[in-house]
Order: sequence, then C-alpha cells, then structure tokens
Amino acid sequence: MRKYIFLESLVRFCDSMGTLNTRDYLRKPTLRDLQRLLQKAESRGFPGMIGCIDCMHWQWKNCPTTWQGDYGNRKRQKSIIIEAVAGFDTWVWHTFFGFARSQNDLNVLGQSLVFNDVLRGEAPNITYEINNTVYQNGYYLADDIYPRWTTFVKSIPHTRSQKQKLFVAYQEGYKKDVEICFGILQVRWAIIRGATRLLDEEVLRSIMMTCIILHNMIVEDEYDYDAADVYEPDPMNTTLTRIYEKPIGPNGELV
Repeated sequence: MRKYIFLESLVRFCDSMGTLNTRDYLRKPTLRDLQRLLQKAESRGFPGMIGCIDCMHWQWKNCPTTWQGDYGNRKRQKSIIIEAVAGFDTWVWHTFFGFARSQNDLNVLGQSLVFNDVLRGEAPNITYEINNTVYQNGYYLADDIYPRWTTFVKSIPHTRSQKQKLFVAYQEGYKKDVEICFGILQVRWAIIRGATRLLDEEVLRSIMMTCIILHNMIVEDEYDYDAADVYEPDPMNTTLTRIYEKPIGPNGELV
C-alpha cells in the first residue's frame, strides 16, 4: 500500500514541477542567454558555439515485453535514451526523451526537435568569423557519430599536425560539458542513476524532466557567473578542464 502511495505522490510532484517550471527552466535560450553562451564560447576559442550535444541511456529493467524490440541498445539492454544540449555551466537548454527504435544518437537526432527553428528559418542570426570566413549559423560540439552538418563541429579522427592535435584537445575537452551534466544528474538524483522498474513511459519522462528542472534551478542558484575563469595550463593535456568553484582561503573559507 505504501508503495502505491509513494508512486502516486511522486507522479503528482513531477506533474506539478513540469506545469509550474517548464517555461522558465526548460526554455530555449533567450537573446540574453545566447549572448552569454557565445561570449563564453569565444573566450574558450570556439566563436559561434551554442553548446554541446550528446545522449544518455536510462536502463529500463521492466520494459513491457511487447516493446522490448524497440528499446534495445548496443549492450543488449532495454533503455530509454535522452538527448540533451548543455552549456558551459551544465545548464540544459534542450531535451528529447523517450525515443523508440534502435537506441543511438543518430536515430534520436532524426526525431529530435532541436533543429526545428533552423528548418523553419526562425533560428537567431549568429554571425562570426573564422579564418577570414564569415558564418551565419551557430553550431554544437558533437561526437563522431553525428552527421557532417554545418551545425556540428566534431573531432578530427586522424590528426597529423600539431595544430590538429591542439584542436582535438580543446574540442574533446569542452565537449565534456554535456557529459559532466549527465554525470551530475545521476549523482544528484538516485532515481535516474540505476535501472528503472516503472512501466509507464510517460511517468518516466515526467521524472526525467523534473530532475533536469531541479538541476537547472540549482545551476541558477549556485553558479558564480562573475568568478574569474581558470584554464588548464597545458592545452595538450587530455584532461582539459575549467574550474568554476570560488577560491578557498587558507582556513577553508570562501574568498
């Protein structure tokens, strides 16, 4: 009996979170948001970059038998996949959840709404210059599985020059923004860390969206946008990171 009361309370809480907060915390970037994203991207050496795109699997242990053929992944597990776009502060700007068929990033992209504005000609006009060439559309950092579109900047598979190696180090380092975001979500919310035993896909979607909304609320409250940026001194280091924490004094206090 307690199990059903808990589940009903969880569903009501997630529905309320979605109804009250989707507009503010699962919104598309406003012009002010885009300006901040583009300024940060340019300071990192990627003018015109809007964010990083990737997918995460949520294992579905109790996937209904009739759907198991649609939700299999390459590890022969049943899972629901979520596509997300995250910025430098791990704020999630776009999500697409609950896609059936072969569970990989490319198939999800075919059904995702992330480029609807671009296809309708309603995307913001972002102008930037690289190597004396002017471009009009923003782009995302992505894995090699994504298609060769102008909206994706992928790593170089076979580097030959020092310049290419440097680009790969930076691209792979900054692409980890979205991977870090997925890691934070799983650390903060144990309900999406392991395999789910629920049966209703809409309930699972509501839970995932609620976790992302709460994550964005925490980012808004805790991220210090005025803090000075700290860079990894060796740009060829594959563990290229950025430090967003406030400096700590000798006695452990925040400076």
